[in-house]
Amino acid sequence: MAKYRPRALLPDDQPGPWCAPVEISYDQRDALLYAVGIGCADLRFIFEQHPQFAVFPTFAIRWGNAGLQIDPAAIPPTPGPLMLDAERLLEQLAPLPLHGKVAVRARLISVQPRGKGNAFAETQAEVLDDQGRVCVRMVSGSYRRGVAALGDIEPFEGAGISQSSRISVPTERAPDLDLQARIGATQAHIYRLSGDYNALHIDPAAAAFGGFKAPILHGLCTYGHCAQMLLGALCGGDPARFCSLKLRFSSPVYPGDTLRLLAWHDGPGRVVFEARVGQTTVVNNAYFSYQTP
Repeated sequence: MAKYRPRALLPDDQPGPWCAPVEISYDQRDALLYAVGIGCADLRFIFEQHPQFAVFPTFAIRWGNAGLQIDPAAIPPTPGPLMLDAERLLEQLAPLPLHGKVAVRARLISVQPRGKGNAFAETQAEVLDDQGRVCVRMVSGSYRRGVAALGDIEPFEGAGISQSSRISVPTERAPDLDLQARIGATQAHIYRLSGDYNALHIDPAAAAFGGFKAPILHGLCTYGHCAQMLLGALCGGDPARFCSLKLRFSSPVYPGDTLRLLAWHDGPGRVVFEARVGQTTVVNNAYFSYQTP
């Protein structure tokens, strides 16, 4: 059985130290590929000659753990098929440059037991432009289902302060938005070219090892689909109005599925929402905040 000792890394429950920042370079092609990978059809994000061409606001979500170093003696690493994206939060403080270099720094903030033989680990990251300005803040939560096999993590004491929270939707009234997007059969094949090569999303054998009937869509691709649907419906696609997006992945989405997003206004510039595939809720505990006109 695998042993977790998060108290060794988070002895006083405060965030761990920032890891050394890593420099990341990206170009116009990277921005275009990401937008196509999340199913975006808005020319502002997929046509470089558009007069309002911009990097899609959630582009940086892929860097949530860039440069993160965790002592494997305290938190043994989990192989890709046994680790799932569980929760994500991205806050846009300033738009990313159209291309160039950014610095990303990350730190561990919480590790908690989650069910029998599993763990939930959270990290925080910041993306800084070449002037040292923080453009994006993120919190990433990963559901670790074992180290050598499903559910093989021994019971342990959690450490740190979790950012996970329950966000309810008012199902007693009709949603204010009812949006749909069909996930293309090759959507995961495209999205993985933005840098997430976890075999769980393309190899049937890896998917079976992870307990799935077939390769599943990247959680961050589902995240991007939610982002582009909400930005289009509530902000006219204007990336400058994007403030933050938080959600929990509650069930897998498969290529070919139709993603239905239901959202309810929750005060000025904020909606709470969930997403479904058929009768199954695949995204919950979610909100989107944006600048009002």
